[in-house]
Amino acid sequence: MKFSIGWPILRVVCPIVLVGVPLLAIPGHGQTRAYVTNTSGTVSVINTMTNTIVATISVGIFPSGVAITPDGTRAYVANIVNSISVIDTATNAVVATIPSGQFPTGLAITPDGTRVYVVNQFLTNGHNTVSVIETKTNTIVATIPVGLGPIAVSITPDGTRAYVPNQQDFNISVIDTATNTVVTTIPVNGTAGVAITPDGTRAYVTSPGGGTVSVIDIATNNVVETIFLDANQNPFGVAITPDGSRAYVTINFPNIVSVIDTFTNTIVGTIPVGLGPTGVAITRDGTQAYVTNNDSNTVSVITTASNIVTATVGVGIGPNAIAISPGIGPPTKKDQCKDGGWRIFTIPRKFKNQGDCVSFVHIGRDLKAIDMRSGRAGEYSGFPYRSNAMW
Repeated sequence: MKFSIGWPILRVVCPIVLVGVPLLAIPGHGQTRAYVTNTSGTVSVINTMTNTIVATISVGIFPSGVAITPDGTRAYVANIVNSISVIDTATNAVVATIPSGQFPTGLAITPDGTRVYVVNQFLTNGHNTVSVIETKTNTIVATIPVGLGPIAVSITPDGTRAYVPNQQDFNISVIDTATNTVVTTIPVNGTAGVAITPDGTRAYVTSPGGGTVSVIDIATNNVVETIFLDANQNPFGVAITPDGSRAYVTINFPNIVSVIDTFTNTIVGTIPVGLGPTGVAITRDGTQAYVTNNDSNTVSVITTASNIVTATVGVGIGPNAIAISPGIGPPTKKDQCKDGGWRIFTIPRKFKNQGDCVSFVHIGRDLKAIDMRSGRAGEYSGFPYRSNAMW
């Protein structure tokens, strides 16, 4: 086993597991992947540690939405020509194709991973629905009528509600996921993207036509604030950091990302990106935001600490939607520790050594190492914030 740390470099060959004091968070983008749908009929897979393409997967016609199960094992892709592709993220191969409603465009997965909610955007009355897929069988178990032109969907952290923006009706359908019925409709100033804060108290809805972002109180289902962008700006996608403090909004014109402070609901940053920014997703540790640029065929990688684009990744033609896998949890079998590549995971309070698995935990400027076999601990001081693990 080998591991290294950048600046300075420490190399050790020994069977140890490095952990920190319980329960410290380790950078969540370790061995995570960003899945990008390209209108050319493929999904580009980006290694978020190296920001390189590691796979290109052929899916259905005109893929336009993607969501990843909470355990990271499956990616569901909405193909506008009436199908859902299911990708095994271990092999990056399509393992199932599910017939869907007409023109599926966006989708979201419940926090327990049991159901996928897919919006079907056929712009004719009577054909605008949300399909509910059971992930165990990959079959549609319910179809819910919603407003005209549903374009996206976001599910509350407790899994009880799904919020669906209806582009042509200028409203939000709120679905009770226990009964799969619409329980209320919220008028807004136009709709495109929707994201819900991690604490489940607010939903942020973008309005391309109105140049605004509406803030909805989840408890009352009322718009409690409207954030006005600069004149002629066209907001589309939105994602919220894991700590709930910032919302990142893609602006198709003039090709920027606006950063909203969710405490004050004011714009605190503007970041130039590629042409036609559409989708946005944030890594689990909140350190990076990934933005698809539909007209540049690229993905811009933003470091959220500085709100600067630090990498640009070339992908397929017409990238639109993006989702980031939740990372890999602690290994449960020894062979999972020896498959090569990079892996960083959060150490649970109880962790049994499963092999020569390596992880780094920073305690201030110190790095604590514990040999899981002997229980002896050692400390290394003076290492910089950036760290990686490899075995």
